[in-house]
Amino acid sequence: MASRILSTLHNVSSSSSSFVSTTKRCLGLCCLWHRSLSGTGASVAADIEPSKPPVQIEHNQLLIDGMFVDAASATFVLSGKTFPTNDPRTGDTIAKVAEADVEDVNRAVRAARKAFDEGPWPKMTAYERSRIILRCADILEKHNDEVAAIETWDSGKPYEQAANVEIPMVVRLFRYYAGWADKIHGLTVPADGSYHVQTLHEPIGVAGQIVPWNFPLLIFSWKVAPALACGNTVVMKTAEQTPLSAIYVSKLFLEAGLPPGVLNVISGFGPTAGAALCTHMDVDKLAFTGSSETGRRVLELSARSNLKPVTLELGGKSPFIVCKDADIDAAVEAAHSALFFNQGQCCCAGSRTFVHESIYDEFVEKAKARATKRVVGDPFKSGVEQGPQIDFAQFEKILKYIRSGIESGATLESGGQRVGSKGYYIEPTVFSNVQDDMLIAKDEIFGPVQSILKFKDLEEVIRRANATHYGLAAGVYTRNIDTANTLMRALRVGTVWINCYDVFDAAIPFGGYKMSGQGKVRGIYSLRSYLQVKASVTALKNPAWL
Repeated sequence: MASRILSTLHNVSSSSSSFVSTTKRCLGLCCLWHRSLSGTGASVAADIEPSKPPVQIEHNQLLIDGMFVDAASATFVLSGKTFPTNDPRTGDTIAKVAEADVEDVNRAVRAARKAFDEGPWPKMTAYERSRIILRCADILEKHNDEVAAIETWDSGKPYEQAANVEIPMVVRLFRYYAGWADKIHGLTVPADGSYHVQTLHEPIGVAGQIVPWNFPLLIFSWKVAPALACGNTVVMKTAEQTPLSAIYVSKLFLEAGLPPGVLNVISGFGPTAGAALCTHMDVDKLAFTGSSETGRRVLELSARSNLKPVTLELGGKSPFIVCKDADIDAAVEAAHSALFFNQGQCCCAGSRTFVHESIYDEFVEKAKARATKRVVGDPFKSGVEQGPQIDFAQFEKILKYIRSGIESGATLESGGQRVGSKGYYIEPTVFSNVQDDMLIAKDEIFGPVQSILKFKDLEEVIRRANATHYGLAAGVYTRNIDTANTLMRALRVGTVWINCYDVFDAAIPFGGYKMSGQGKVRGIYSLRSYLQVKASVTALKNPAWL
């Protein structure tokens, strides 16, 4: 997902269970959660004091071949190289984590290769793989609250969001792919002549995976679950900003019976660990989520090594189109959550809000009122909708874009300032009178900045919505089915949400057009990325039938 590049291969040159019901909480990422908090009348906190997280950090090493180990730079006297992972609420260090380098990537890939070539994972029955993946989901569910607390501490996202929406979605996704494990099969193909032809769907081998910092564990599941279901082994590189939850969960998966070497988790930086993974000759497939710029670099590194296939889920500048016949109040709330969810740090954020000119002024006033009610505060506290941005660099980048919006002539309706004196909190910000050529309308800001643009008719808004290098997602609010169908087909994006937004189900494929990526995650489509198709042709002698 985008500027969040947890892997920053950039510059590589060379328990509140009653919060939402168990059923609903797995269906939509932001919609259900925001509805439960909206309209509280609360305001942005003036000063934010961090509370003590309800969890201890016990694991900070690399997971290689079923063991937690220091980085290879360790000696008999000194532990291996480490780097700090910081609390976005304060900037203070949470823990020092093992920093993987080229040799650590080599160790992890060797372990994954051995587990694939010699280990039991690809050779066991698909049903047995399914049972192990189900046990992984079960043990993760039992540790829901601890995992959510780690995710909140490391990333700054609201605890209620992590505990009641994201971690249950991770559990649901692993169960979904556990169900697929014993339903992967080829075909019998009729051919001209006396031949028996069949196709085999085989695991691709060692999958190298790189995940971002904005949804560390959720996107971890999008990559790991289908890879395991197909019988592959994995080397996962976490984001340097948010390594802790994946380390903890990998420990749980070992307890669930995942064989050593099947899942290897390394933490480190893009130019070293990330680049080494992308160029490794014994990695058979890459899956990357991050910025479009870094995605291009991942493709280059793959091409320069062994031409391994690459799945990319990249950035976006998604249009959210509010038609003249829309339910304005519903559209205001949906547009608000489409942009501000997860502190605005979403690749598919509805970051260009197009509103029909006949309802524009009313929409702007209501959007401004909703933003001023948004609760910004310590993400561990109940009722908080927005925590801090991930780190100082992202914090500064967002404030720079806000200044750019003001300087370019957009109207600042609300927000625009830092919240409090410590941590990386920013006020929910709304701009009106935004023009297409402004940076805030063109660039992926990846923060809590809503840009509201005006349009006259469908032909115009279709042209403007498509006038971008991105093509990840779009939202449409209308009561007219013909309008909905017109926009659904005309918008050049991978997902169109109609009268809803951010509905993420395990079975719904997700991925972009244009520079927003290639390939799909989730659903049946993701399985295809982790399988090879082999044709087997056998000559028949005196066949009874063809």
